[in-house]
Amino acid sequence: MAGVDPHDIIFLGPGKSQDELAACVANGVYAVVVESFDEMAELSGVAADQDVRQRVLVRVNPAAAGSGGAGADMGGKPRQFGVDEDQLLAAGCLPERFPRLDFAGVHVYLGTRILDPDVVVDNTGPQPRPRPAGVRGHRYPAGRGDVGGGLGVAYFEGESDPDMARLAEGMARVVGEFRTRYPHARLLFEAGRYLTARSGSYVTRVRYVKQSMGQWFAVADGGTNHHMAAGGIGSYVRRNFPVRVLTADSADPAGAGAPGARDVPGGQWTVTGPLCTPSDTILTNVTLPRLRPGDLLAIGRSGAYGASASPVLFLSHGYPAEVLFHQGQAYLVRTRDESVDLLRRQHHHHFRSDPMDRAQVVEQIRTVIATLLGRDLPVLDEDTKLTELGLDSTGVLEMLIELEQHARFEVDADSLNPEVFATVRSLTDYVLQMTPVR
Repeated sequence: MAGVDPHDIIFLGPGKSQDELAACVANGVYAVVVESFDEMAELSGVAADQDVRQRVLVRVNPAAAGSGGAGADMGGKPRQFGVDEDQLLAAGCLPERFPRLDFAGVHVYLGTRILDPDVVVDNTGPQPRPRPAGVRGHRYPAGRGDVGGGLGVAYFEGESDPDMARLAEGMARVVGEFRTRYPHARLLFEAGRYLTARSGSYVTRVRYVKQSMGQWFAVADGGTNHHMAAGGIGSYVRRNFPVRVLTADSADPAGAGAPGARDVPGGQWTVTGPLCTPSDTILTNVTLPRLRPGDLLAIGRSGAYGASASPVLFLSHGYPAEVLFHQGQAYLVRTRDESVDLLRRQHHHHFRSDPMDRAQVVEQIRTVIATLLGRDLPVLDEDTKLTELGLDSTGVLEMLIELEQHARFEVDADSLNPEVFATVRSLTDYVLQMTPVR
């Protein structure tokens, strides 16, 4: 639908659904990266149903960890990702076990967010192999290898982006050696974060400025619900993403201008979002110009792992708007969620465990009226007139609202008339009539 050639698509993930696998097969994606023997069986069945063969790469969970320098090592440990190396060695002939799958190669991914190009090269060099052990010695096409990705971008102070010239030189060496052995192989390298992270900024607006125990806070209209990565997801220590103030009138140095803001010590600000949790913090003790309500903050390098990796429905705030800038022109590519959008997919039901009988309804009426009047009432006679109990028009309305909750029925406005509230009997008849079927 996005206009991408299926031959340029590989599909990954340890928990693929049958519908997802069926879509991959039906659309002819280049390869599905399989991550367990159960998934191989599932995909082989899906391919059989569509009477085709599906190309796959087997994700290997390496027995050894990578060379270090990764934000998260993905080898040498028990993982939900991939098949352990020793299990593949003991698996026997995979094409015979799963006849509808074309075992074309392997996927090996040793780490994420690697900034040192030498580490990327070291992790890649030993990995490219044309096919898993269970395929060797069998006449099946081979020669595709996915060496993963993990190429990082610099987010924090003291970091720098990978030296691409050094990376190209090192990768040319190890890939060249591989191509000498397998001249027709296709090698895949995933660089999604590197390509997208630097292209996006998350913009949030300051709503309130306050001081608490000597610390200045800017409370913004969005926070970790839109940008969990800036909040430190997956990190032992939360560090600040790059940030700048977009509003021109905030260019004054901290300490100038509005009352109170002149007391900000050193321009140190903590920026939080609107959520009811102390973890909704996206910047801590960051040096910024004087902030005021209405200022716009742009958190940089947010094009990857932004809203898509965040709890956008936390407290029903919804998904933010997305704007694409292309050749100097701004395009709205996603509309922000409104309250009605969040409710549209919800289904509302009223439940009762058992229908209420007449005596129970009368008792509910007595209880509600006693609560509203603030005094106890004797057992009600059905002939008692409601006006004699001391309820004014507002009290009658409140009584009806309370009865809706306690007796679990919905008021039908078209059926309401003065006779309904004439006596306890008439109100009881109405409630019993309106009580929904279980």
